[in-house]
Amino acid sequence: MKAVANEDMVRNALGHEYDEMAEPPNADVPRDHPLWAGMDKALREVYDPEIPVNIYELGLIYKIEIKENEGRGADIDVKMTLTSPHCPVAQEMPGMIQNALFPVEGVDNVDVEIIWEPAWEPSMMAETAKLQLNMFT
Repeated sequence: MKAVANEDMVRNALGHEYDEMAEPPNADVPRDHPLWAGMDKALREVYDPEIPVNIYELGLIYKIEIKENEGRGADIDVKMTLTSPHCPVAQEMPGMIQNALFPVEGVDNVDVEIIWEPAWEPSMMAETAKLQLNMFT
């Protein structure tokens, strides 16, 4: 897939509405948790090598749970999917997510599970991702 606009172009066009439009509609994530800001930033740095949009805005992250542990960091459970079961980075993607989240202060353990239900579809993307890829659903 080829981007028709980069993130800076979309950010300039949307202005103050960018942050709201950069949220995928179906992501079940703990936005109110103190760790979320760092995790959100880290996830937005992970890209599928074939698609020039980060995996969070693509809607590949379905659910994140944070379990606090007394005396040590939190355990993070990530449920995510891929755009296709034939994705060439299917084996590497869990490690890419772990490598992004481990450095976040307060994170102790990260478990990433690839799931296939519901199947990913373009309507799961954030509006910003659709704009970057010129895909409208």
